[in-house]
Amino acid sequence: MHVNKSIPVILILVIILAACAMTGNGETSTPQSPGLQPDKAAEIIPSETAVSPAGAELPTLDPLLLTRQPNTPTQAPASTSTTTAAPTGTEAANDIGEELTIEYLRNLEITPSEITFEEALPNGSNYAQHLVSYISEGSKIYGLLTIPFEEPPEGGYKAIVFNHGYIPPAAYRTTERYIAYVDHLARNGFVVFKIDYRGHGQSEGQPSGTYFSPAYTIDAITALKSLQQMDIIDPQGIGMWGHSMAGNLVLRAMLVEPDIQAGVIWAGAVYSYDDFTKYRITDNTYQPPATPQTEQTPDPRRGTRSIIDTYGLPDLQVDYWKRVSLTENIAYLDSPLQLHHAQDDDVVNIGYSIDLAAVLEDNAKQYEFYSYEGGGHNLVSPYFNQAIIRTVEFFRDNL
Repeated sequence: MHVNKSIPVILILVIILAACAMTGNGETSTPQSPGLQPDKAAEIIPSETAVSPAGAELPTLDPLLLTRQPNTPTQAPASTSTTTAAPTGTEAANDIGEELTIEYLRNLEITPSEITFEEALPNGSNYAQHLVSYISEGSKIYGLLTIPFEEPPEGGYKAIVFNHGYIPPAAYRTTERYIAYVDHLARNGFVVFKIDYRGHGQSEGQPSGTYFSPAYTIDAITALKSLQQMDIIDPQGIGMWGHSMAGNLVLRAMLVEPDIQAGVIWAGAVYSYDDFTKYRITDNTYQPPATPQTEQTPDPRRGTRSIIDTYGLPDLQVDYWKRVSLTENIAYLDSPLQLHHAQDDDVVNIGYSIDLAAVLEDNAKQYEFYSYEGGGHNLVSPYFNQAIIRTVEFFRDNL
């Protein structure tokens, strides 16, 4: 990236800080009935929220599909442990920003929690919904948990840890946003665990974003490990879904935790970290967090400032950023990954996904990449329908 040297360094830092937590809010128009067939014959149950207007036709989609299916994919043996002699929390890191490196997180002991059922919520068409909580690094984290009405299959239900994109933490509510997304996955037989992240809604802890903090990644991995403790769940049949900023979260988690059997990312961002300075992120709904100068509360961005002050802007010529970069550590990815991105996404540039797909291809990883000519950041209808069908099918094939 070429930076005009007349721009003060502090201004560049402000731009970085103002974008590090941005990305979409998951609102989508009500999906229309699919009217599309997945690549393989399968019964995909459409959502009851779907609408089929008379005479409506889905535009012809000619999505770019780049797939790589190695002849002998290297699937890591299932394991519920990380490593021995591990640090026990993000505060255990001594060097500035060390807790963000892949090496540190792979050695971090992330422990499961009992999932507590807090409140029964209105049922879906063929599944129950519950407000639940679990403990992540000492903070009580809330989430929405769906469970099919049908009896668990032999070995347990397949499950998906659902990771939302940026929503202002104070405005976040567990039962709002991403309703259609969760409904489509739940009614197709998956247990869906949509976690709130620390500092969101009723959840304890400080919100931090995900690009320059591992906190949300730890919350997501803890959720997976907590699901593994439930008798009704197949402990080796859990995947992760992420949107927008959670694309970064999902890929980082997959490099760290081998028990994530498959990942799906919609409109994700920030993988190499060079791409962050290359593409930036645009979101007019983003409001910067409070700072000590404006409010007497801890500033969750102070870690970001320390990292930038110490190592400079993301640059893969710098050893620290190589250790943080997800693509520089892509060798640790052993599970299949599916990417979706709209060409007209005006929040997260599709270049993020194109560049990641190129890295996956170069490293012979198992992946699928679909781009759509429309749909915007949230892949709204009619493109939503094709994307959710592919998502359901991908999880069915790989969990």
